[in-house]
Order: sequence, then C-alpha cells, then structure tokens
Amino acid sequence: MSLHDLAARALHVMDPEDAHGWAIRGLRAGLGPRDPDINDPILAIDLAGLSLPSCVGLAAGFDKNAEAPDAMLAAGFGFVECGTVTPLAQAGNPRPRLFRLTEDQAVINRMGFNNAGLEAFATQLRRRRGRGGVVGANIGANKDATDRSADYVTGLTRLWGLSDYFTVNISSPNTPGLRALQTKAALEDLLGRLAEARTRLSADGVDYPIFLKVAPDLEDGEVETIVEAVIAARLNGIIVSNTTIARPDSLRSAAKGEAGGLSGAPLLAASTAVLARFHAANRGRVALIGAGGIATGADALAKIRAGARAVQLYSALVYGGPGLVVRIKRDLAARLRAEGFVTVVDAVGTA
Repeated sequence: MSLHDLAARALHVMDPEDAHGWAIRGLRAGLGPRDPDINDPILAIDLAGLSLPSCVGLAAGFDKNAEAPDAMLAAGFGFVECGTVTPLAQAGNPRPRLFRLTEDQAVINRMGFNNAGLEAFATQLRRRRGRGGVVGANIGANKDATDRSADYVTGLTRLWGLSDYFTVNISSPNTPGLRALQTKAALEDLLGRLAEARTRLSADGVDYPIFLKVAPDLEDGEVETIVEAVIAARLNGIIVSNTTIARPDSLRSAAKGEAGGLSGAPLLAASTAVLARFHAANRGRVALIGAGGIATGADALAKIRAGARAVQLYSALVYGGPGLVVRIKRDLAARLRAEGFVTVVDAVGTA
C-alpha cells in the first residue's frame, strides 16, 4: 500500500465530506499519486471519437468544480469526468449528506448538486487549455429551475470548447423530480433541445461527444425508450448507471437507512444487469459506459463483457485509496490476456 493510500485511509477518522474536501486540496497542491506505468496498450480504446489511453475513467462527483482533473489523470485514469455543475452555484442539501457504509464497501450521498456554478467551472477548464488528457463535463439543472431543460442547454453552451465531452445527468436521486426527465416525453423534449443547441454550436465544424447518464432503477420498457431517444437525438452514448435508491437486504452498516443514492460494491450486480439490458436494446448503435460498484479488474471486465466500451469508478476510491486505479488497470489487462483478448474492444459484449 502506497503512502497516498495510507493517507486516504487516515482521512477516515474525519467526517466524510470534510475528508473529501481535504483530498481535493491535497490534489490541487500537487500531493496526489503518479501512475508509475505506461498505460498497457490492451486497455486503449476509441470512445465516440475520443482516443483514450485506458478505458478506466473517473466518474463524476469526485471533482465537482473541476479543481483537480490533471491530478487524477496523473494518478492513472484514462479520462476524468468533472461535475455535476449547474448554471448557478448552489449549496446543495443540508449536512450531513455523505455517509460511509464501511462494512458494505459502499457510500450513500444526498449532496443535491452542490457546486460553485458554471462560471467557476469554466474558469478551471480554461486554465488547463493546451494540456493533454480527456476531461469531460457532467452538466445538471438547478434545484429551483423553472425550465430544467434550459439549464442543460445553458451548461452545454457555456462549456462548449472547454470540455472534451459532455454528460447529461438526469439520474441523480437527490434533486426532486430530476429523474422524471427519463420519461419518454420529457426526455425527447430535453434531448431535442440539446440537439438543436449542438447543431448551432458545431456550425464551425468542431463537435464534442454527448452522453446521457441514467439511473439503475428503471422499469420494463424504459431502457428501450431511452436508447431510441438517444439515437434519435444523435447523442453518442449512455452511462449506466448513477446511484440507486434501492437498499439491498445484504446491507449491514449502521447508515444503511439514510436517504440518498447508494453507490459502491452493492450496486455492482444491479447496475451491470441494467447495462446488459441497454446492450441488448442498443445493438451497437451508440457507446455504452459502465459505472457502479467497480473495485477490481474483475468488476471492470464484467462491465465490459456486459457491453461497456469504457468504465468509470469513484466510490471504491474511498476504501481502496488513490492507488486503486493502477491496481485495477493491471488486473484488467492481465484478465483480458488470460481470456485470449488482444484488445479491450474484443471483450465488449461477450458475456
């Protein structure tokens, strides 16, 4: 275990949100880990036109205000997604709102899109112009917005040219009514307006991939509806999935009854099953990114075999430390070779 991983473990004596704040400060100060390896070429992938040195990325939620994306790229992530960012700064829900479920290797959060707003986010991205690495922006709507679809268009417009890709987050359970945007009529309206904005913004010939991030808590038929809406609006992919409002009977931690979205190990099986449903409905038409419960190379491979071209993780860092990404990449590369795959893309959808 590295000194960075030991330091991350030491932060567990602190309140989870305070510990996270100190972790971001440390990364900004240049105290983060450095991946000692050159990325194994077996993990390289093209994701909707993005050339990624590794298919293992950092999920949104870790770096809400785009303060440390380069530090996380240096730690070994193949791509980093910052946010969720909303047009206006907002405080989010009252504290406490972040809970460790240590016995379950899980986290519950009800943060409520707390962030410093688009202008602060744009300033951070502007400062890293010219640097390498793929950094995406996860955009959302303000809690009190009267037209939430307009908030997403505002986010896309303001960050166009500053971000390598965009993720439309309509699946957080912590903004009341947000997940209603996953229903057919609301989704078609939202994605249609985003498509119009994208056409206008890309008139000079420069375009960026746009992904939709969905919940794992979907009813029968909703998967197919979402896939067809994404394709109709010419989005580039779907991230499966966000946190869950379900509470598996297996949970043992004292905080298991807290309201909010559950992430971490208990989400792995359910989110991977939903990913497989998206893969079946998608039939290779758009890229799928797997998220939810990844803590090992085996977990990452399960997502890839279920249909993901790339994967994202976050909650596992709470327990595995920042050195976890390097261990996952080594494990994943070894497993791919052991199963006879030449590249990661050869394993996509083979489950």
